[in-house]
Amino acid sequence: MTTTCPECFETVTAPAEPVLHEILECAECRGELEVVSTAPLLVALAPEVAEDWGE
Repeated sequence: MTTTCPECFETVTAPAEPVLHEILECAECRGELEVVSTAPLLVALAPEVAEDWGE
């Protein structure tokens, strides 16, 4: 399956059976993408992991 990277607009290839919230990497820009829909396949930029500094 393929979709388009929302960051650089290049084609991203996903596994044959992508899983909702799976993280993919764009081969072109190395952006981390989260699968937000499996039918049709849609991805969005994955949220950044925030530091909580022990809070």
